[in-house]
Amino acid sequence: QVQLVESGGGLVQPGGSLGLSCAASGGSFNVAMGWYRQALGNQREWVAGIDSGGSTNYQDSVKGRFTISRDNAKNTVYLQMNGLKPEDTAVYYCTAVYDGVVLWGQGTQVTVSS
Repeated sequence: QVQLVESGGGLVQPGGSLGLSCAASGGSFNVAMGWYRQALGNQREWVAGIDSGGSTNYQDSVKGRFTISRDNAKNTVYLQMNGLKPEDTAVYYCTAVYDGVVLWGQGTQVTVSS
């Protein structure tokens, strides 16, 4: 059974940087991966995605600030977040798509505040 475990969340000041990691275990890593986030009181929203070939896509609000990447040797996908804003505060979730089914990690809190 595939498991996704996120790490790297925390508290950061506006304008700061934070990196998230998501380690996958129990299955093939040659699948599309992504990051979603959910702020308190809001719906969960897609942030960024990367396919098995390394092609990436981003939500407009994070383009130029966030970078998604993957290390297939480590079965890990990353989200580097720079220029963080208070509105980036949310629980960030890692996802993987297996046979059309989206699997979710447990989430990691990112708080941007002075």
